[in-house]
Amino acid sequence: MNASVQDPRPQYLLSLGQLERLFAAITPADLDRQTPCTDFTLRQLLNHVVGGVHRSAYMGEGGRAEDILMGIEDPSDEGWSAALSRATARAAAAWADDSKLGRPTLAPWGEVPGAAVIAGYLMEAAAHAWDISRTLDGEFELNEELSHTAMAFAERVLPPEVRGGHLPFGLPQPVAEDADIHTRLAAWLGRKV
Repeated sequence: MNASVQDPRPQYLLSLGQLERLFAAITPADLDRQTPCTDFTLRQLLNHVVGGVHRSAYMGEGGRAEDILMGIEDPSDEGWSAALSRATARAAAAWADDSKLGRPTLAPWGEVPGAAVIAGYLMEAAAHAWDISRTLDGEFELNEELSHTAMAFAERVLPPEVRGGHLPFGLPQPVAEDADIHTRLAAWLGRKV
């Protein structure tokens, strides 16, 4: 992705708003449930998500991704929504300056324009919204436009032949022809659907 792409910030903020609504639906009894991200319980996934938002903010503030962990100190069982809201506010402020979209930024996947960092974290937010929704029995209506945008980015930057190594994505998984865009995104990113 180069600096001339469309500004991904509005959709990134929408994706964080979608996550905030999902976080608000979580009860303490849900936190130890297994997620479609096989390495994570819901509590661990929430930690990863909030940590990822802080990491995206840190890069917007001029930091290098490798200098910050992708996690936080767990809040109380009822504190996850507040933790995400703080991270969201930080990310919005960190990326508010338009000039940052074209600025070289050190992301986990290399040096890229700021717009590519935001698009990458939009992809992550959309994928993890599906993970959380599925963990909560799939009764949450996800935003199709966000998943379409995330899918378009994922297909460009994560073709099957570059999977493995330092990338935390498995090979694309089989998916039914009539699967919705959220499920297709999850399968493209290596989730067994």
